[in-house]
Amino acid sequence: LSIILDTKVQDVTVFTPLYINYGKHIRIGQNVFINFDCTFLALGGITIEDDVLIGPKVSLVTENHPLDPKERKGLIGKPIHIKKNAWIGANATILPGVTIGENAVVAAGAVVSKDVPDNTIVGGIPAKFIKNV
Repeated sequence: LSIILDTKVQDVTVFTPLYINYGKHIRIGQNVFINFDCTFLALGGITIEDDVLIGPKVSLVTENHPLDPKERKGLIGKPIHIKKNAWIGANATILPGVTIGENAVVAAGAVVSKDVPDNTIVGGIPAKFIKNV
């Protein structure tokens, strides 16, 4: 397993188990906390900036299959970017191509299929705006 950490990492805490398929596509900043039982499908690339909190059982999924039945066995990768000081609540799922904004909060159990702006709270399935931080 190979994960790229910021060269000035002060403190990255990861509680296991942590399930990762392509660790070389993951970049983690400083002071990041990743709780138990998370799954990172990282073929499309995952960037986690500084001071991010990731709750237990969070799934970061950068991979999907084409809709066309003839191509469905293939994979499409789109990156996930989690910006500084974001908080991803327990059992949330972040789907391919999503950016979570700076200081944003994703409520527990949310399924995020669209970008989350800075300083906002989203929740639900699919995740929708709840309020500003």
